[in-house]
Amino acid sequence: MVESWVNSAERIGVDLHLELSGPGGRRAALIRALREAVRSGRLAPGTRLPPYRSLAADLGVARNTVADAYAELVAEGWLTARQGSGTRVAMGVPSAPPGQRGRAQPPRRPGRVPRKAPVRAHGPRHDLTQGTPDASAFPRTAWSAAYRRALQAAPSEAFGPGDPAGRRELREALSEYLARARGVRSEPDRIVVCSGFAHALRLLFGQGGGGVLRGPLAVEAYGLGFHRELLATAGVRTVPLPLDEHGARVDALGRERAVLLTPAHQFPTGGPLHPERRAAVIDWARAREAVVVEDDYDGEFRYDRRPVGALQGLDPERVIHIGSVSKSLSPALRLGWMVLPERHVGPVLAAKGEREAWASVLDQLALADFLVSGSYDRHVRRMRQCYRRRRDRLVAALAAHAPHIEVTGIAAGLHAVLRLPPGTERSAVKAAAWQGVALDGLAAFRHPGTQMPAPDGLVVGYATPPEHAYGAALEALCEVLPPA
Repeated sequence: MVESWVNSAERIGVDLHLELSGPGGRRAALIRALREAVRSGRLAPGTRLPPYRSLAADLGVARNTVADAYAELVAEGWLTARQGSGTRVAMGVPSAPPGQRGRAQPPRRPGRVPRKAPVRAHGPRHDLTQGTPDASAFPRTAWSAAYRRALQAAPSEAFGPGDPAGRRELREALSEYLARARGVRSEPDRIVVCSGFAHALRLLFGQGGGGVLRGPLAVEAYGLGFHRELLATAGVRTVPLPLDEHGARVDALGRERAVLLTPAHQFPTGGPLHPERRAAVIDWARAREAVVVEDDYDGEFRYDRRPVGALQGLDPERVIHIGSVSKSLSPALRLGWMVLPERHVGPVLAAKGEREAWASVLDQLALADFLVSGSYDRHVRRMRQCYRRRRDRLVAALAAHAPHIEVTGIAAGLHAVLRLPPGTERSAVKAAAWQGVALDGLAAFRHPGTQMPAPDGLVVGYATPPEHAYGAALEALCEVLPPA
């Protein structure tokens, strides 16, 4: 048994007593001791822990031992680690009440709850949900530099009432970038800055059928339920389009007034819309005087195929192109854009209003600088390589541990679909929840009105976990997959 006082008052404000004992070596003992210190309340939420070197020196262990222990506890949700803030006890981790602190606690797995309520008290150990990039990979230094430059260069009028269309600097930068990187045909006056895709939908469809566009709206048979709920709240009826290996079956379009598609990478099943269908949906829109709403949610991230350009490039007067930085940078920025046909610009600006809750002008200026300076391109290229490596690790792990599981939708994007044996999706999702693995079943994205067959599957977001926690997340995922 090794018993040590860590005198770290100058670093974390408290003396930290850790007792390293039990089987498994010093790394396992340190993990147990830190868990117990948090569980008993001796380390309160938000407490900053000593740096690796300091704790290793005080305990007489290797720095890697401390680093590995911290990484494991971060992955389990006991600790958090942020650049510039150090390693801290996670907020919301349950601890003993003040009157019970110091009393012996029965050993249990972190986050284990009664069988009747499989909900973790402090979140999942492993987050493999789709839809978000690796938050720890946000380019803090480059963004800070862009923000400072934008703030220094901003004219005084930028701090007054703004333009509902968004800052001119950003619209010009977006026009150049979208033309170069996504094949969008536009000009700054056709772009309206918004706070993301959901905000764009609200502006386009309004409330109670009073928006710029009206239903019925054709949508893909699989997509985000949140978007369908938003449209239903606006009084818009959605009509599901069947899907196959070539994307949405646009030949099923009828008398709808608009169609919402994810043509570059169908969400969530994966794969681009077939070229013949891209041409067919434009022909339909022209014949029906209808509109195609293009959700270009992750068009920058492609791995095993040539980039698929925006559908908008085929007919800028029939396609509304919507994008954002939610996948490429961070959903916290709340920055997106619409590239509109000329006839829709005025109505959208009217819907936005003179005092609408716009995206921050300073964030808009910073993004404009980020684009013009090339920082955005560099960040996207770096993350494309990172996410491809993660995709490859996922595929390799499945091949090694679950070769009977087919993985699809992996040529692009930030998630993959794992095809499961029939009848196993619900039990797999439940098993994942019990093991602290957050992910989605394919059924969660299914339109309730579709008549398509309902294959079993899991939607796995491989971009979400921080890099140091990804390996453990893959191991946990393989453990909950159904057998052959």
